[in-house]
Amino acid sequence: MGSTVKTLCGQTFGASKYEMLGIYLQRLTILLMLTGLPLTVIYIFSKPILMLFGQSSTIASAAATYVYGLNPQNFAYAANFPIQKFLQSQRIVAPTAYISIATLLVHLLLSWVVVYKIGLGLFGASMVLSLSWWIIVLAQFIYITKSERCKHTWTGFTLEAFSGLPKFFKLCLETRYVFTSGETVANAVSELCPFLAINPIPYEIQPVLSGVAVGCGWQKFVAYVNVGCYYIVGIPLGTLLGFQFKDGAKVEKVKKRLDKWEVKDVITTPENV
Repeated sequence: MGSTVKTLCGQTFGASKYEMLGIYLQRLTILLMLTGLPLTVIYIFSKPILMLFGQSSTIASAAATYVYGLNPQNFAYAANFPIQKFLQSQRIVAPTAYISIATLLVHLLLSWVVVYKIGLGLFGASMVLSLSWWIIVLAQFIYITKSERCKHTWTGFTLEAFSGLPKFFKLCLETRYVFTSGETVANAVSELCPFLAINPIPYEIQPVLSGVAVGCGWQKFVAYVNVGCYYIVGIPLGTLLGFQFKDGAKVEKVKKRLDKWEVKDVITTPENV
């Protein structure tokens, strides 16, 4: 639903209608927050829902305990996505990266304290995850309100954000990103198509293999593989090729594909079967 806003923000910024970016940010946040309400209801009743689909009471109780702590995260997502699109449309990327890295370090420390020292278990782990996402949201919002780079695009809260919400909601649900008459855009997309065509293969295989590994009791192993592939391989490689060699979006697609295949290759090595 927020993908359309990414296009709107980019077009609005390009047309120098800077104040509208802040309005779009607020409108989308309102809509996504409202969307989070039914998800919260599902989370609250997750145990009976899981049992209705045949899950055992023990597993359903453990899953529900974890899910209860994720309720605040739903609304953090609702705020984080519009903020990211707001910043990206202005080519502001570095602050989000720095905030995410700093929050990751805080998250690791808090998770260790809450889970192993305080002993809050699954519920504590999910609550720390929710807290970490809200830290990211608040830090990015503080940047927006204080940065000189956003002084023209963020002019404060306004009641105009509540006007035209039904039309804005309808626009967000429309499929626009399908045909284009722009030759430049068409050429850029055609260069990405070979990578996009291959992407579904590892995206479908990786969750299955991870699920099998977790089911075999290799939770720590899967966690190490995911962290290693993403933070040690994926992010440095994407940063190097995307920024140093200026390959941009094309390299991002390659990086994502490598991340997924890296997981598959490690899990299926003879030592781990």
